[in-house]
Amino acid sequence: MQTQVSNATEYRNVSLSLLSESKTNPRRIFEDAALKELASTIRTQGVLSPLLVRPVTENGFEIVFGARRYRAAQLAEADTVPVRIKQMTDAEVIEAQLIENLQRRDVHPMEEAQGFRALLDLEEPKYSIEQIGAKTGKSAAYVAGRLKLTELVPAVVDAFYKDEIGVGHALLLAKLQPAQQEQALPHCFREDWSGASKNRNILLPVRNLQYWIEQNVMLILKDAPFNKRDTQLVPAAGSCVDCPKRTGHNKLLFSDLGKQDACSDPGCYQAKVSAHVAQAIAAKPQLVQISTAYGTQKEDSPVLPRNKYTEIHKPTSKEDAKRPQFKVCKFTADAIITEGEGIGTVQKVCANPSCPVHHPKPKATREDEKWKAEQEKQRKEQAIANTTGLRVLAAVSAAVPVRLMKRDLLFILEKLVALMDERRIETLARQHGIRQKRDDGGLAKVFGSFLRRADEGTLSRLMVETSILLAASRTNPATVLRDAATTYKVNTDAIALKVKQEFAAKEKAKKATAQAAKPAKKAA
Repeated sequence: MQTQVSNATEYRNVSLSLLSESKTNPRRIFEDAALKELASTIRTQGVLSPLLVRPVTENGFEIVFGARRYRAAQLAEADTVPVRIKQMTDAEVIEAQLIENLQRRDVHPMEEAQGFRALLDLEEPKYSIEQIGAKTGKSAAYVAGRLKLTELVPAVVDAFYKDEIGVGHALLLAKLQPAQQEQALPHCFREDWSGASKNRNILLPVRNLQYWIEQNVMLILKDAPFNKRDTQLVPAAGSCVDCPKRTGHNKLLFSDLGKQDACSDPGCYQAKVSAHVAQAIAAKPQLVQISTAYGTQKEDSPVLPRNKYTEIHKPTSKEDAKRPQFKVCKFTADAIITEGEGIGTVQKVCANPSCPVHHPKPKATREDEKWKAEQEKQRKEQAIANTTGLRVLAAVSAAVPVRLMKRDLLFILEKLVALMDERRIETLARQHGIRQKRDDGGLAKVFGSFLRRADEGTLSRLMVETSILLAASRTNPATVLRDAATTYKVNTDAIALKVKQEFAAKEKAKKATAQAAKPAKKAA
């Protein structure tokens, strides 16, 4: 059968075997259910609307649009379909496919983006974004945003086609560099573990993703510490002014940022900040390096932590000028931030801990002296009470007679000691002159060995001491000691008086030593 086209435009029925789908057709999604429904209609009524085709060979035609009807006709096992044959250039084909797809309600934004990209990539005629917008009735900003969708990474494209994210999320992600797209994708969702054994992702509003991008990706260039015009700071990156990753380089795409000019590549930005810091320190080795981050520094780090310096700010009022952080001292020096927030910026600091301006010594007040005296008084009373208690315990222990056999005493003691905490075991050990040595295996083990070597008298005294300490841990210690002293006829008042006399003697000797040191200090 002869199929040559005699006119520029003509209508006829053409065999399906002579038709082929266009490689530039932006439509990629064909739903099986819809195709089967259309095929059922074609079986009963035929193809009602002709396909637009163009001749590509002597006996073959390329489908400009109508691929869905063509596929449904194949399912319906039709022999021929009605076509409109028209001579068209590649540019005219792409333009017609794009406009025809835009008129469909079910067109996917990615298919629309592919159509815009095919037009923009044509060598002849050459289209601009503005011309594409005029042809399709869209704004230049709309076309620029759709074109950027063609630069999405596969993971985002897959989520977009599966309707896991919306067009708003996709447009935001498309503005980022590939690495940032993959990093930002999980922040479109919130994990929900309620009501199911497996978690599911809940899509968050676009504004949540916008906020995350502003906080974690976009870096305002006016705040950059380095020279944005310097092409040699990081030679591979070049100047920020000519960088296509700068939002100001594509105002159509980033019109929502207004006059703000930001960097969309945090890695490149940080590389320039690091290079700027290294360059500044090499030029001025006397620069003090400081950190604005919280936490401790490494031992050999040259960077001063926050608590080792005072920032000096310019006063904006008379009240500010009176405050220490707004005063300049003789120790004021230039410092560069090398860690934390504001890396690369230079400011004035005082890093001298003895500076009288920024680190004045606190003046002792009467309230402070009164508080210290009260604390010292309580400490002495507690020390006297502790020493008295130990003396009473020792006296009670000395009064314990030998009655039980060693086997019995050892058994009881081991059970009692197992109930005691380490602090009370330490008290018993100190009472009997036991000191733990290195690699002895712990105080409990050393004390256990002591028990097995002790005689009946020592074990008897230890049993009473242990009973007193265990009882004191569950009730008033003073009451337990008083009861033990009464039982074993120990004079607690005499012991307390002797302890107070010893402490008084020590205090007197301490004061005498301090008074003797004063004349020597004045003479020096």
